[in-house]
Amino acid sequence: MSTATFTTDSVRELLSDRNVFPGLPDDLGEDAELVLDSLGLVWLLHVVEERYGLVVEPSDEDISGLTSLRRLTEFLRTVEEGGHDER
Repeated sequence: MSTATFTTDSVRELLSDRNVFPGLPDDLGEDAELVLDSLGLVWLLHVVEERYGLVVEPSDEDISGLTSLRRLTEFLRTVEEGGHDER
């Protein structure tokens, strides 16, 4: 795939729903600490599946590593490219 679907801007847009992610600033920095609660993570994965047709089933280890916009973007790119071991 020549162009990745997931960029930091596209993932930032996925996190822009203030009903689900009320504390995240619009200008969330790529390396700013990101803490997703279980509801937020479930909603994010639902939106990824709805918009992109990508089913993501992160392990507990994956979830614990999703600590910034950059890391979340890299994780989604890896899954998209088929480099993630789905469980």
